Amino acid sequence: MTGRIGRAATVCGVLGVWWWASVRLAWTGVGCADRGCLVPSIAVLVVISLAGLAGAAYALDRVDVRPGRRVAFVAVGTFVVIRIAGEAVPSWTSTLAHVLATGAAFAVAGALAALMTEPRAARGARIAAIIFVAALIPAALAAALTLYDL
Repeated sequence: MTGRIGRAATVCGVLGVWWWASVRLAWTGVGCADRGCLVPSIAVLVVISLAGLAGAAYALDRVDVRPGRRVAFVAVGTFVVIRIAGEAVPSWTSTLAHVLATGAAFAVAGALAALMTEPRAARGARIAAIIFVAALIPAALAAALTLYDL
């Protein structure tokens, strides 16, 4: 079971760095300063994200983390929660920090998704992982209220 979680974390972490670089490249390529290009920019972001999701499902199947599609979908949902919770912490100015944080967030999302979808995992461990992910949003809100004196 730990091998499955480690493989899922590795695949998702690598794909997270790829996603970050692709999105960065796309935003730089669009390079607009007005709102007229917002729709095409978002469309490119959605296409890149869907390609990443399809790639994650395929790659997870290839490294024996099955069913890859289900793990990939759970990882995406988990990443979205982690990303929303990450808005509560201050941002970095370093590009390297952004790359590492994105890769780490994707890796954690992949590991949690592998745990939550593992049929042989203890029911308590799966429930604890689900509760942990669900608790991230209220915890981030509380942290934001405390940090920023809102």
